[in-house]
Amino acid sequence: MPKLPFQEVFTISVGAIFGANARYFVSRYCAKVLGPEFPYGTLLINVIGSLMVGFFVIWTTERVLIDPRWRLLLVIGFCGAFTTFSSYAFETMAYFEQGQWGLMAANLLSNNLLCLGAAVTGMAVARLL
Repeated sequence: MPKLPFQEVFTISVGAIFGANARYFVSRYCAKVLGPEFPYGTLLINVIGSLMVGFFVIWTTERVLIDPRWRLLLVIGFCGAFTTFSSYAFETMAYFEQGQWGLMAANLLSNNLLCLGAAVTGMAVARLL
């Protein structure tokens, strides 16, 4: 395995600290406001994160050339820690095991369609700026 430069690891770690904490607070807030019946927090987090990744990748490679470490901080660090595929997978399987087919389908479709749409939207917005 190649040795990673300390600056890159540190930069990713800083972004991850903020991303993980943002995920925690958004998830808790959504559960409090919208209720625990559906994983709205996970869905919102994944949609926002997909939008941000789409935007930041295009914006920082095609529109505004910045130090690559900022891209590491924003995309890999923050967005990587903010989004949560593992929670999405776990929640979907929980619905499956409970026989809640409608909620399982809603979770699968909403996460996949909305996240892909958000990533495309983020890319398009970045190209317009």
